[in-house]
Amino acid sequence: MSDEQGVFSQYSSSVQFSADEAIRDLSRGLAGYLRAVAEAIGVPPEGTTFEISDTATAYLALARRWPGRPGRDLMLVWGERTGWVVSVETDPGEQPMVVARLGGNDPVPEPQTVARFVTEALTSQTSAPARPAAAIEANRARLAEGLIRYASKV
Repeated sequence: MSDEQGVFSQYSSSVQFSADEAIRDLSRGLAGYLRAVAEAIGVPPEGTTFEISDTATAYLALARRWPGRPGRDLMLVWGERTGWVVSVETDPGEQPMVVARLGGNDPVPEPQTVARFVTEALTSQTSAPARPAAAIEANRARLAEGLIRYASKV
């Protein structure tokens, strides 16, 4: 192995370790944040899930119903670029039905803010206007800063 290959190999593995470490920390923070939001809304842990891949996302199954679709399940979904959205659970072939979107540029609003948003969304008779979601700037460092305080709650 040439010196150049050895240096690249060492650099490569340290970068991989840092990336793995960052994803682990982000995962711990998101798990704690999701747990805090779920507690604020009254969703049990088994009604939640999250994933971190090219984007970070989370899902909470809501037990409450929406007056606009009383026979359908509701979900609260979070994405690092889209924020929190209450939607009607649909079949894979159906168009998603958004009930409400939590506005703002904060990718990690306080759990009580999310809980108030859900309560307000579920008491409304109408769905959110058909408009594209305002994108939150994708910034993993900012996201990690917002989630780190929840990491110890896992």
